[in-house]
Amino acid sequence: MALQGRCAVLPFGKFRLKSSATARLVALTPNGYQNAKCQPLPTRSSNCCNLLSQSSGYHTHTCLPVRIDSLSQLSNTYFYRSDCLFSARSSISLGSATANFRSPYSKMATLETLNFDNTALRSLPVDPIEENVPRKVTGACFSLVKPTPVKNPEVVVVSIPALSLLDLPEDEIQKKEFEEYFSGNKILPGAQTASHCYCGHQFGNFAGQLGDGAAMYLGEVVNQKGERWEIQLKGAGHTPYSRTADGRKVLRSSIREFLCSEAMHHLGIPTTRAGSCITSDTTVQRDIYYTGNPIDEKCTIVLRIAETFIRFGSFQICNPPDENTGKDGPSIGHIEVLEQLTDYVIKMLYPQIYEQYGTNKKAACMELFKEVVLRTAKLVAQWQCVGWCHGVLNTDNISILGLTIDYGPYAFMDRYDPKFVSNDSDKGGRYAYEKQAELCKWNCEKLAFSLSQLPYIDLKELNPILDLFLPQYEATYLEIMRKKLGLFQTEPDDVKLIENFMKTMEETGSDFTNSFRCLSRIHLPGCADFTATRSDVLQYLLEQCSTLKEDLKANQPKMEPRELQMTVMLLEMNPQLLDQLGISITSIYDDIKRMEKIKELKAKTAEQKRAEDEQHWARWLNSYMERLAREADGVDDLVKANAHRQQVMNGTNPRFVLRNYIAQYVIDSAEKGDYSEIRHLLHLLQDPFNSDGEVAPLTKVEEDLVASSMADGSLVGGACCRIRVPHSYDARPPSWAFDLKLT
Repeated sequence: MALQGRCAVLPFGKFRLKSSATARLVALTPNGYQNAKCQPLPTRSSNCCNLLSQSSGYHTHTCLPVRIDSLSQLSNTYFYRSDCLFSARSSISLGSATANFRSPYSKMATLETLNFDNTALRSLPVDPIEENVPRKVTGACFSLVKPTPVKNPEVVVVSIPALSLLDLPEDEIQKKEFEEYFSGNKILPGAQTASHCYCGHQFGNFAGQLGDGAAMYLGEVVNQKGERWEIQLKGAGHTPYSRTADGRKVLRSSIREFLCSEAMHHLGIPTTRAGSCITSDTTVQRDIYYTGNPIDEKCTIVLRIAETFIRFGSFQICNPPDENTGKDGPSIGHIEVLEQLTDYVIKMLYPQIYEQYGTNKKAACMELFKEVVLRTAKLVAQWQCVGWCHGVLNTDNISILGLTIDYGPYAFMDRYDPKFVSNDSDKGGRYAYEKQAELCKWNCEKLAFSLSQLPYIDLKELNPILDLFLPQYEATYLEIMRKKLGLFQTEPDDVKLIENFMKTMEETGSDFTNSFRCLSRIHLPGCADFTATRSDVLQYLLEQCSTLKEDLKANQPKMEPRELQMTVMLLEMNPQLLDQLGISITSIYDDIKRMEKIKELKAKTAEQKRAEDEQHWARWLNSYMERLAREADGVDDLVKANAHRQQVMNGTNPRFVLRNYIAQYVIDSAEKGDYSEIRHLLHLLQDPFNSDGEVAPLTKVEEDLVASSMADGSLVGGACCRIRVPHSYDARPPSWAFDLKLT
């Protein structure tokens, strides 16, 4: 609001100052204080109070009390003095209008008083064309765009810890306006909606302009701690980067994004956050299985929160034509845009680099690249240690801050398989679990190329920095793995012990999460119950092994027999074409090995497999016991040492992870209008290392039984039936879980 010709006096409570004291009065608004006129009024006090400028555009004036002749968005203005704390909420009336304001020291905001300070749009070039149609956006990092409203928005789930980053209390979340604002139906005061332009290498090939096809920047909220959080809506509608899509996300994909964002955070892994998931009665059509049978699904919007959503692909918008695809960045030739982006990232997101190097742009940029390489290496090591696999590790999905970003066809592995691929569309296995680190480094190489377009950067000088990736990855991985195994002393053979553990899980088809988690139950050698705990853990590990039927299913070739035959022929005739098709030579040989493995499995009985599994685990446990004996050697208080070891292990090996079948279970419930399951699951994922007591089972999970049972216990028929049986959140998944596919 803007009020002219009115005036009011702001009394700031009763307080006393020493005669020599100087008080400071500060007024902050999201958009500056340019529209407010402040005049000093006569006062008996000689104490001068300065209205200080806090950032560019903020008005300054002196003395208390202050008379306001005109106001602009006073409801989002902070008034405070440096030497005293005013009441958290107050109001001022000018004529018939009233504006509320609060002290910046108050702990929480309201939906209408979020402290927006949208530096990205002030600092980076914005597309001058506001037409919201698919197009090439040149010379800009953002395009202004408005969310598309939805019908009857409804809150599915919220994350209180994530929303607290914005200073939003629970009572604000209960308001009807909450779902209106965070569905995109209404614009938050102070928000400026836009979509980000970026490019990307998709499955190894440069695709040119991509951009936020379904996500919209709302702005940056600065909380009471001084933390800056960019917030955006994913699934809010069409943008200039939507290409042929509709800019919408549906309930199932939104639930997966929301849950995994929060799950990763509570596992201690750097990630973007999710504040809310809001569905609606607006629908779009999706062909889930690509069979030509689309169905109507509810449009759903996720509030995403991060320090920034700038990614590697953001720096590729000035790329020259790619030698393989011929595509270039939409801002090719506009190197000034790349310079602005680089300067912004250094100054705002890596302030320690800016403070150290100042105007030395070359040194600052090289240090930025070094930090990004190290953070990315650490991040992928953390993924590996919880068995998590990113399904689409393209350059447009790698954060410049080393955050996990853009949750698509991801997965926490159930049975351990180094060749596990979470994305069923990745037929060539490009982003298999064992290749995640390699591909993250490859993406860093592509970032180096983009930065080398800057006039002061030479690619040859960046390449040596890439050599830091692998040592950092290995150091982080080994550090975490030692904790997972409860090893506090350092021995050279620890690497071999870890490798053998992973190999044993692979050979036995054991559950990744539970196999690690159970190791804390083994007491240190010398403890009274050491032998008993070792025996118990061995039996538990055998329960985590795959069945013969599951092994047969897991070793099915990724390609159909005829497709595999044609691919082998293509390999012999034109191997270069395979790479362009995203099919690796390794994946072809892997499929051939799987066919041979199936022949071997068909000649084996269930009893033989069980015996082999026991041999594998007993062998590894023996080597583990020897290592633990050295760990316990010389320890005076074994009970205390063992308790500490268990605490560290149980704080590193999660009990609860977001398994695909559990995610599907809560999705099925939510699509029927039951949001209680997703809220309960979120509660568990927010405390993934909890060891306290039993958790209510998923009573509706269906399990396959190969035959129906007669009253006398005999089995008849051979038909497969499916019945509902209780299943625990921390148990090994049911057999049907291995059939779930993500694309």
